[in-house]
Amino acid sequence: MTKNKFKVLLFASIGLIVGFGIGSAFQNPTQYISFNLKNANTSNVSIVTHGAAPKLPMQIDFAGEPTPLKDLEVRERLDREIIINSFRHSSTVLLLKRAYQWTPLLKKILKEENIPEDFIYLSMAESDLSQVTSPSNASGFWQFLKPTAIQYGLIVNDEVDQRFDIQKSTYAACKYLKDSYNKLGSWTLAAAGYNMGMTGVAKQANEQESQNYYDLFLNTETSRYVFRILALKAIHLHPEDFGYMIASEDLYEPYQYREVLVSGAVDSWIKFAQQNGTSYKELRRHNPWIRSTSLKNINKNTFEVKIPL
Repeated sequence: MTKNKFKVLLFASIGLIVGFGIGSAFQNPTQYISFNLKNANTSNVSIVTHGAAPKLPMQIDFAGEPTPLKDLEVRERLDREIIINSFRHSSTVLLLKRAYQWTPLLKKILKEENIPEDFIYLSMAESDLSQVTSPSNASGFWQFLKPTAIQYGLIVNDEVDQRFDIQKSTYAACKYLKDSYNKLGSWTLAAAGYNMGMTGVAKQANEQESQNYYDLFLNTETSRYVFRILALKAIHLHPEDFGYMIASEDLYEPYQYREVLVSGAVDSWIKFAQQNGTSYKELRRHNPWIRSTSLKNINKNTFEVKIPL
């Protein structure tokens, strides 16, 4: 094995060399891709080789708000999250592949709503871009709790849970983030407020007489939260600098579908799927907000049902 291939393939984990396959990527290195969502300054990041720790970027910002890396405590907190996230081998590979699938849609909605693109990384931090439910019953890409989801216009009941509707939940997250920004005065604090609650962050900022996230003494989870987002940004902007190189043909492609509007009841989603030329499994995969085999829809809401092409 050549030295270059060794550098790409192998990482150290608890004294063992862990390799992860990336298919035909080694046959055509010109097709390696990076997930550059925008031109951010994350220069001077050393390539991770066997046993080597990743280096910090010389500069990085969140939503255009600079991270004060001259502060040694700030540097150490960012260093911790970059090390942890760059060595989450299988999880990071999966997240990189999912990013290619979902960031075009997320980016489009964030731009429509005038929310900085960096909040894509907040969604990554929340859910790894997967439809998960946390132990506290927060659900979906944006990890909404049921009361907050309903407050921001999502339908959550036994038949429908729009926390799992990527488009609807992203628009709801944008509304929340706008409220948080208006209340807290910075996008960095708005990100912290997504974790702690905007009221909790506002209380701490007022008590500590500081509107700077990096100067606030917060609970451990929220103290790490923005730094995890920054670490994911650094890794996804320049994955090759952290040893992750994935061939373009191995990425997960965005789904292709047509939409059918449903405004009434659906006696059977299984029959509905068959009538629209697909399977119930595919229907549920493209519409994870469907939570039952039927839909009474007593409030006569209109739902956009995706039918895979």
